[in-house]
Amino acid sequence: MTKQHIQHSIQEASNVIGTTWPLYSFVTSNPLSGYEKLPFEKAVNHAKELLNARVFPEAWVYRQAWEQGDIDANQVQTLLKTQGFSYTPEECLSILEAQTVKTTKNAYHDLDRIMVKWLAAFMDEGLAEWTMPGKEKGFYQAWRNLAAYDSELGIKARKDIPATGIEVIESLEESVTEEDLTKLFTFHLAALPGWTGYMNHRASSNSLWQQKYPITLEDYLAVRLYIAQHLKMPLLPEEKSTKKEDTVAQLQYIMLKAWEKSWQNQLIDTLKSQSKSSKEQVNIPTPDAQMVFCIDTRSELIRRNVESKGNYETFGYAGFFGIAMDYTSMEDGLTRKSCPPIVSSAYNVCETPQQNTHEKHKAYQRKIGENNFWQYFLKRMKNMLPSAFGFVEGSGVFYGLATFARTIIPGYSYRLKTKNATAHEAIYQPKIEAVHTHTHDDTGISLAEKVAIVKSAFDLTGWKNFAPIVLFLGHGSHSANNPFGSSLDCGACAASPGRHNARMLAKLANLPEVRHELAVEHQLVIPTSTVFVGAEHNTTTDEITIFDTEVPSSHQAQLHKVKADLNKAQQTATQERLGLVKNSVAVAEEKANNWGETRPEWGLAKNAGFIIAPRELTKNVHLGSRCFLHSYDWKMDPQGKALEGILQGPMVVTQWINNHYYFSTVDNDTFGGGTKITHNITGKFGVVQGNGGDLKMGLPLQSVNQADKEMYHQPLRLSVVVNAPTQRVQEILERNKHLKTLLDNEWIYLLVMDPLQENKVTKYQKNMRWDAAIHPTVEKEKTTEHANTRALEEVLS
Repeated sequence: MTKQHIQHSIQEASNVIGTTWPLYSFVTSNPLSGYEKLPFEKAVNHAKELLNARVFPEAWVYRQAWEQGDIDANQVQTLLKTQGFSYTPEECLSILEAQTVKTTKNAYHDLDRIMVKWLAAFMDEGLAEWTMPGKEKGFYQAWRNLAAYDSELGIKARKDIPATGIEVIESLEESVTEEDLTKLFTFHLAALPGWTGYMNHRASSNSLWQQKYPITLEDYLAVRLYIAQHLKMPLLPEEKSTKKEDTVAQLQYIMLKAWEKSWQNQLIDTLKSQSKSSKEQVNIPTPDAQMVFCIDTRSELIRRNVESKGNYETFGYAGFFGIAMDYTSMEDGLTRKSCPPIVSSAYNVCETPQQNTHEKHKAYQRKIGENNFWQYFLKRMKNMLPSAFGFVEGSGVFYGLATFARTIIPGYSYRLKTKNATAHEAIYQPKIEAVHTHTHDDTGISLAEKVAIVKSAFDLTGWKNFAPIVLFLGHGSHSANNPFGSSLDCGACAASPGRHNARMLAKLANLPEVRHELAVEHQLVIPTSTVFVGAEHNTTTDEITIFDTEVPSSHQAQLHKVKADLNKAQQTATQERLGLVKNSVAVAEEKANNWGETRPEWGLAKNAGFIIAPRELTKNVHLGSRCFLHSYDWKMDPQGKALEGILQGPMVVTQWINNHYYFSTVDNDTFGGGTKITHNITGKFGVVQGNGGDLKMGLPLQSVNQADKEMYHQPLRLSVVVNAPTQRVQEILERNKHLKTLLDNEWIYLLVMDPLQENKVTKYQKNMRWDAAIHPTVEKEKTTEHANTRALEEVLS
């Protein structure tokens, strides 16, 4: 058993775990990303056994969708027949409802509990006042130095433990064959997928905590396997029969596919109807303003409401606005990623004081220093043992009043807190530099790079003309007492608000030298009368804040009208979203600042589609905030380069988001975050349920369910609709095998509306086949009452 073989087995076994992102940068991602090279059905059934998890929606979820008319009976009947079943849809549902979930005590519960205790101590990121000694030596060595002091383990002395982790694993040679090694590692990595997923994150991001206190999967396995052997536990559990479960899993998958096909048919009907009406529309005059929103599903609502308030044109573009950057905060000095995790950061954006703001800058810095001191002081007083009880006694009145205000008048508290929301942007302007370089230029990158960033934005969105005012709108959220707050910020910005990217793009697009280069070298002429402005959409309140300190006086009157219309759009958008006629904005603000609010907003719940097309195809269509919308005009992209970039980037990211919501919904305990009611923050980076257990890797129950047994998010795989020639799409897939693999394995669906064939819709099938995406004409099979009695009894027994 060589070291190389061991490391290869660990790498192969790690496919079972995804990446657990920290609360302060909660990126939604596919928890089974390691299995994307396998067909979806095979991958989830494999993960089901390893993680002891549900991988398909529960029967009551299917029942609710069925009763709401979201699942077409024809679709169910056709798929049942194709798979050799003669059940009716109702019989299929009855079989699933008859299944009882048997809960058995985890035979490795004690081992899991012991490991969690040590992992929480070692991986702490500043929450604990007293840190685990020896952490700089790595997890295995730190544990080895202290293991003898853990009475639960019964280890007498450090010398009794092998000197290195690899020695522990090599010693397994007598009890485990090389063929079973990967199986052994997979089982133990899957035992605590939240914690091992966070090890993945620390290693892949090479975070400062990982650099200072390294932990590896090899270290983890060595400690866990040594403890298991020392406590006389079997290294692998007994295998169980899954024959009956296989039939149930087949029926579950059939119901899922029928539901997805039903949704696709509804979406196609809607888009086909709109495509016919859009042909009859006459050309509209140049817009009074243009606004670029993130492709986020929440933008669909606000875009419709903005467009209804005047002569405005809106676009959809990934919310990092094409700037692969990290952002360094003036508030705490921390640098965070502000672009998709699949993109390497090429730039760092910080901030520098604007002209004539020297005194404001000094005052702001003093305020930050005072706030940081008091936060540090209060944390120390609360957490240190000698002062904790006295501090609680003495500060009870103050905290009581603060809690009273946030409970009784949360809306007023919110408005007070956000009264000077643009003060920071009024003092500072963004400054960009290449990663690992530091220059004194306000935009410390080459002119060619500046031009490429700006040009890419217009190429990808199919831009044709320019209004006097163009807003780039990043988005963020606002919520109180919410550990998962970053999950509501911009997914395209790695769970950071998109305002910094939006402001940076606006600044670059306003540079005279950039405009000159675009006109001379790329024939992209931006009128001198056009001003680009950064802004932010608050998805919790639908308020839009414009950072307009550098807008010239010539545009102020027009900008004033835009602001007034955006206020009107906020009112109607909140009315629609909250189902209210009066005081909808006030209610949204109250939800944003209510410390007891479990659902300040729904985030990207109900996401099911991604539409890559001109706005004309979706304008005036109510999509229920269920679709990501990326602007694209195939006529302006003759080589398909823009479309290829969209499929390579935004489509992959939206697939991550979609699968994150899917798995958080189908098994919230394993893949999600569990209920918020009993959350406890651990190590500043994650939450556990109650006082221990696995680190929660996904969204809390309250982000996906209306109630414990009432569905809100519909767990469907993502259906992508592209408005472009089919041949162009096929050529892109042939060049990008990883995209083809995602499609072949049904982690994602692709439908193409071909404008060269009157928007005929075809659906991608495995191995580059395209089938007409039409409604089935198969009639329901006539079945007798007792036709399936024997089969039903077999499944139900």
